[in-house]
Amino acid sequence: MKLITAVCLSGLVWLTGCASTGVTSAPDQGAIDGPAGSATATPGTSGADAPRPIIPSGALQPITAAQAASKAVAQLAPPADLWERIRRGYGMPNLESELVLDREQWYSSRPDYILRMTERSRKYLFHIVEELELRNMPTELALLPFIESAFNPQAVSSAKAAGMWQFMPATGKYFELKQNAFRDDRRDVLASTRAALDYLQKLHRMFGDWHLALAAYNWGEGSVGRAIAKNRRVGQGTAYSELKMPMETRFYVPKLQAVKNIVTTPGAFSSRLPDIGNHPYFQTVDIHRDIDVALAAKLAEVPLEDFKALNPSASRPVILAAGTPHILLPWDNAAVFQRNLEAYSGGRLASWTVWLAPATMKPADAAKRVGMSAAELRSVNNIPPRVVIKAGSSLLVPRSIRIEADVAVHVADNGQLSLAPDALLKRTVLKAGKKDSVASLAKRYRISPASIADWNQISPSAAFKAGQQIVLFLPASGKTGAKTVAKSKGKTSPQQARHKMTRATRLAKK
Repeated sequence: MKLITAVCLSGLVWLTGCASTGVTSAPDQGAIDGPAGSATATPGTSGADAPRPIIPSGALQPITAAQAASKAVAQLAPPADLWERIRRGYGMPNLESELVLDREQWYSSRPDYILRMTERSRKYLFHIVEELELRNMPTELALLPFIESAFNPQAVSSAKAAGMWQFMPATGKYFELKQNAFRDDRRDVLASTRAALDYLQKLHRMFGDWHLALAAYNWGEGSVGRAIAKNRRVGQGTAYSELKMPMETRFYVPKLQAVKNIVTTPGAFSSRLPDIGNHPYFQTVDIHRDIDVALAAKLAEVPLEDFKALNPSASRPVILAAGTPHILLPWDNAAVFQRNLEAYSGGRLASWTVWLAPATMKPADAAKRVGMSAAELRSVNNIPPRVVIKAGSSLLVPRSIRIEADVAVHVADNGQLSLAPDALLKRTVLKAGKKDSVASLAKRYRISPASIADWNQISPSAAFKAGQQIVLFLPASGKTGAKTVAKSKGKTSPQQARHKMTRATRLAKK
């Protein structure tokens, strides 16, 4: 028994010695934590020199409500629908004013209008919210097209602003939105949204306030800047509600706030929002050949009206692949389009091409040259009455069987339709002076060289011999249709030329 006791005591002493090996003193309270609070020694240092963790002392203290509110907590459950996703991303201060109440009453008294407008947004809203979140911008800005255009990408204002985001022509060009004879990117869903968010971010950086940025989007950054400067000079405030501005801009932010309030609690305003799922509505599909709009919709098995709603920048009956290399299709129809396109055996995809007017001419004359009726040429190219087509204009015309190539990039991207009033033109015959050429006469009479070349069946770079007869069509100075002959001198000014032709006309009458 004594032997067993002695062995146990010896073992206890041995274990105690092992447990005490390597024990260090307590860490200093001022020691600095390593990465992630690790107490492991850094490579190349001894354990004694390694950073030691800070161990808090004292009783735990509860945090205040303000401290708890300042900590962002991630939502674990995904938004139930797109409206909920928009609500979660609000980031602009609320505006409270009589004008907001006025607009709330206006919208809530028109529930059918609210429903139509929100139904129309179904095709575009998810994409806009995605882009806003990628840029860390307030999601209530996704509601701005409700104010601008009622989410109608074909909307055009009296001031010529166009598209869902209502870009003026000059502003659209500044933000690289193409506007030519075949497409207007101010109406394009992707391009106009990109440009609108670029512009809003620029304005927010400029003014540091979302309400002022929105006022500038509506009124112009220069106008808002001048209004702010004026208030500063007289010691007044520079907030949105304190600036003097036009009535449209005064109501602009209150309209957005009213729509935001309705989206937040539609039931409180006797309104109903359509169910819009939190998922993409459309896909982008690349195209590599020119294709008729009607055929593209047919291959995608999409109603033509819906196809045009997703591709509103295509204002002509054909999509030119060199200028518009992709189309938007409903999510499930993208694969249908690709499958049907690969199986298509109906011949060429495009029945239209582009013809460049060689000279200034009337629409009826242009129609004869390309084998169309004047009415069809006007309709396809949106040519109004009582105008002439200027030389170099790009016109959409039927594509003959002999034409295999699609429209070239420089034409698809830059083609313009230039029109001029259809003034009464009189056939005038001049005698060329020394050193006269197509170029010099074009400059003198403010006519395109191509027109002079076409009227005289010569090259635009040709020079005339002295005394050679030249045919020009100039605005009539009288009601006579008589042929006029006048001598052209190389340095005659346009005013002198007009005077001489008038005198020659009087002589012809005699």
